[in-house]
Amino acid sequence: MYHIIVNEDNLRKRKNRKKLAVAERKFRTAGLDYTVHRTNRQGQPKEICGRVTSGKGNTVIAMGGDGTLHEILNGFCDFENNSMGLIPMGTGNDFAAAAKIPLNTARAVDLIISGKVKAIDFLQFSSGLRSLNAAGMGIDVDVLKIAYAGKTKGKSKYLKALIKALAEFKSYRYKVYYDGKEEEHYGLIGAAGNGRQIGGGIKTFPDARIDDGYLDLLVVDFLSKFKTIGAFLKLMRGKINKIKQVTAVKTKSVKFVPLYDGYTVQADGELYEGVPLEINVAEGRLKFHTPV
Repeated sequence: MYHIIVNEDNLRKRKNRKKLAVAERKFRTAGLDYTVHRTNRQGQPKEICGRVTSGKGNTVIAMGGDGTLHEILNGFCDFENNSMGLIPMGTGNDFAAAAKIPLNTARAVDLIISGKVKAIDFLQFSSGLRSLNAAGMGIDVDVLKIAYAGKTKGKSKYLKALIKALAEFKSYRYKVYYDGKEEEHYGLIGAAGNGRQIGGGIKTFPDARIDDGYLDLLVVDFLSKFKTIGAFLKLMRGKINKIKQVTAVKTKSVKFVPLYDGYTVQADGELYEGVPLEINVAEGRLKFHTPV
């Protein structure tokens, strides 16, 4: 059984209603059983996914963006006997880029209907929280707070927020534990990636793969205002890991310990206050409809 989860707010736009109509027509033509779940509040996709994946033989399809995927992943119960799909309808669609999911609705549905499933990774927090694309603390959180508070729409809101955050950001001190190492850093960001990008195309983890059994650790130490300009240009070209002040490695687990009070973490663009940023890779645990 195919379960399509879509936010009612997205369907206020005519183009998104057309996308849903295309998806439904595809499933009907293929003679497949499906249900559309229209959600209207935060937490509802997680609840629906929890009910659906308590059974077997179901595919839960996020018709949305990274936020919808995040909620569905955190509701998943039986990973062995159920799978996940994606029909992109988000603003950034960062995980769609990592998983090579077509932005064209008909092609995205064809991929799901084909039945091609691959075992992929996700990020598992010690608190029980899960993240499919990326999680971190520092300037990525500031970017999201600025973007969410502003009036700019579309992907450009993230780029504008990044420029503003870089101009105003003050570095934070924290410890990082990985591969038996303990390091103290004073910098802009500490993050872990499964996907390659955040914020609608900001290439923070250029070497990441969703099925390699590793998370990609990124730490950017303090940069002067002058060096920040060069770092920004390299970031946009996917070369952030070439900067001297950057630690970029693949690892199985990482723990960040902030040496300051009142920190916020982000997971797939969702903000959480004070959640421990201690992450392991859940290797090949999720069955996902992807061509890669």
